Amino acid sequence: MKKQGESQCTQKTISLLSPLGTIQVSGCENGVHTIQILMDVAPAERSSGGPLSCVVNDSLAETSPELQRCVEWLQAYFSEPQTTGSLPLPGFHHPALQGDSFTSRVLQVLLRDVTFGKTVSYKRLAEMAGNPRAVRAVGGAMRKNPVPLLIPCHRVISSSGQSGPYMSGKGNHLKQWLLTHERQGGEG
Repeated sequence: MKKQGESQCTQKTISLLSPLGTIQVSGCENGVHTIQILMDVAPAERSSGGPLSCVVNDSLAETSPELQRCVEWLQAYFSEPQTTGSLPLPGFHHPALQGDSFTSRVLQVLLRDVTFGKTVSYKRLAEMAGNPRAVRAVGGAMRKNPVPLLIPCHRVISSSGQSGPYMSGKGNHLKQWLLTHERQGGEG
């Protein structure tokens, strides 16, 4: 049974080959639903010899403008990460990003206030979202983030400065790679 306010949409999935491995982006005409990092290969070493790439595996024909915008953003993130701040983000069409839940609020604050190359602690993000005692809930919100990379949950670290878990602990090496990629991409 369809929930009230939920619209039916036709999703399309696009696969990209990235330095992190295969990334699958699913979305519809209303926006991006999910981004999944499949971890099918180890992250590429960042070389100073040239830009990294993110190549589309599938045809972009008959793809919504929102999905195309997401693909363009991801390609820029890997090849020229410092330019992503000036690119428009695609629309989002996932229930976790709708409404006024704490998860939605945390993810929106993270997206809006933690800019490229910066990090924030779980505790500070809880404060920024209006509930300083909700540190564990912030961790839960990071686990529920349907669009990692676009909403940069990799930028949330522990108060001790340690990176903390990523993708339920299975992607900790990816988190380190992403943080290093942003630090190096911001130079110049």
